Amino acid sequence: MKTRAALLLETGRQRPYAESRPLIIEELDLAPPGPGEVLVRIAAAGLCHSDLSVIDGNRPRPTPMALGHEAAGVVEEVGAGVTRFVPGDHVVLVFVPSCGVCRFCARGRPALCEPGAAANGAGTLLGGDRRLSHRGAPVHHHLGVSAFAEHAVVSEHSLVKIPAELDLGKAALFGCAVLTGVGAVVNTARVAPGSSVAVIGLGGVGLCALLGARLAGARQIIAVDLADDKLDFAIELGATARVNAGAESAAETLRELSGGGVDYAFEMAGSVPALELAYRVTARGGVTVTSGLPHPEHKLSIPAVSLVAEERTLRGSYIGACVPSIDLPNYLSLYQQGHLPVDRLLTHDLALEDVNQGFDRLAAGQAIRQVIHFG
Repeated sequence: MKTRAALLLETGRQRPYAESRPLIIEELDLAPPGPGEVLVRIAAAGLCHSDLSVIDGNRPRPTPMALGHEAAGVVEEVGAGVTRFVPGDHVVLVFVPSCGVCRFCARGRPALCEPGAAANGAGTLLGGDRRLSHRGAPVHHHLGVSAFAEHAVVSEHSLVKIPAELDLGKAALFGCAVLTGVGAVVNTARVAPGSSVAVIGLGGVGLCALLGARLAGARQIIAVDLADDKLDFAIELGATARVNAGAESAAETLRELSGGGVDYAFEMAGSVPALELAYRVTARGGVTVTSGLPHPEHKLSIPAVSLVAEERTLRGSYIGACVPSIDLPNYLSLYQQGHLPVDRLLTHDLALEDVNQGFDRLAAGQAIRQVIHFG
């Protein structure tokens, strides 16, 4: 079948993207689902910094590639052997397919699935195949999803079924922003009630971490960003204090506000300076968590002795250390009950043709979560 999709031919084009057009809207050939695969009609797809980092070259990926990894849609067809989904099911797509049998999946850590990581790095589906092509040449899949398209063929392990009554435009955010941000707080850090938290970087993932800290019962939540409008919005969402990261005294102000440092600091900006700031403002005995994805060649320098002398913990968190089949339905239920108002993070609705302008907005910090809607 044919499907219209946003295709990235090369990385590193200069902004504004509305002029350089790194993403072109093309009609691609999409092969039917193979064994263990599912054809999904995409209803909505969110724009995320993980997409932007591929466009600007900070996250090297093979090209040409059909981008997009945060989405929701409706199952239209299933391949041989698929028993967990049937046509008509509403689903959220998850960007780390988990094989279920590797050593990490067996330990309950599907975010670290070895075959899933290998497939994502190679631009294939979990089974090693590519179902997309353009003018006879193969097109790589983005994180096993490629959701900036009218249709996608994905591994059944890249899907979580959701209630049909949920708005798919809002449900899309749960595939990346919510799993990553909330999961970093409740799974990776295990924030304790009554503790102090700093969230550095207030994009979609960072604001989801803020909502997660509220959910966990943190008594103090300090929002940190370079943009004053995002800091204002963080206060509306429940932050108890705000600090502009561009101020020379940002670290000192954070430590003063928290009485010597926070119990938990979350770096969600994807930059080494932000991670250094997060580590500096973490208290003795505290935990620093990073979910950002800086360029692979960027290095972090910290005083090594502090890990022992201050019993400090520095942890990475990928897709919120979640088990998506369990955590995603739980977070959706909390949203339905009003405890996770992630719908407030939606700032722009887009058509597929607006995708380059959307990434200009995202790169300039002028949006939180933008969603492409498909017919």
